[in-house]
Amino acid sequence: MQQITKAMKMVAAAYLKRSQDRVIAARPYAQAMMRVLSRLAARAGDYHHPLLDPRGDQHYLLILITGDKGLCGAFNTNLIKAAQKFIRDNSGKRLELVTIGRKGRDFFRRRGIPILKEYTDVGTRGVSYGRAAQIAREVMDIYTQDESTIDRVFIVYSEFKSVLSQKAVVKRLLPVGAEELAAGPASGAPEPEVLVDYLYEQPPGEIFGRLLPRYVDTQVFSALLESVASEQGSRMTAMDSASKNAGEVINDLTLNMNRVRQASITREIIEVVSGAQALD
Repeated sequence: MQQITKAMKMVAAAYLKRSQDRVIAARPYAQAMMRVLSRLAARAGDYHHPLLDPRGDQHYLLILITGDKGLCGAFNTNLIKAAQKFIRDNSGKRLELVTIGRKGRDFFRRRGIPILKEYTDVGTRGVSYGRAAQIAREVMDIYTQDESTIDRVFIVYSEFKSVLSQKAVVKRLLPVGAEELAAGPASGAPEPEVLVDYLYEQPPGEIFGRLLPRYVDTQVFSALLESVASEQGSRMTAMDSASKNAGEVINDLTLNMNRVRQASITREIIEVVSGAQALD
């Protein structure tokens, strides 16, 4: 068992390095996308878009990103708990799910929560932008179709901070908040005020309308990358702890075996000595 957990730790460490590099590389792109959208929002005027216009507050769609496999510590449990808390806090709303990963799908399927769509094996061999964009476009199609009554779309994923630290995050995905765009990127140093205007080949509103779906694609892609990196970090930590626990069990069993063997040898020696004394 210790050999298996050590092997799983090494595999998780290899996947983690690659996943961590992709997360770090994707964050500047997401921040740059937010900067571009915030500057376009300031120049687009009275612009309306299905992904931007606010709706009611009665029907929610929750996207839950979990893993396809276990043996990764509390990774899946924390995400499912965050989704359950969101459901409890919004018990008066009509709520449906889109699940990414087997663990979340199986958990809520047994509890009768409506699941509109389910995706598996998304991050097994690394997250591709094409697959993330496909998921995002299908969610946007559900949200923008004429008969849709969905008012808001939220996403639950694990934000990767370090190997030992991952945080379950609940974030609104749709409609895209105009106040968020006006505020610009949430992280990083504040951008210097640009005193010059831009020249647009198309009107700002048209560019804005094309960038909004791409922005949603980027948000889903970033959430998937963060979750995959968090899963591998949690699995590596869990397998390291399991290997140490297995080593402690091996030491305890070895000590117990030595005690039993020593007691058996001592008993045999006593029997031999007692038999020799009886012959004398």
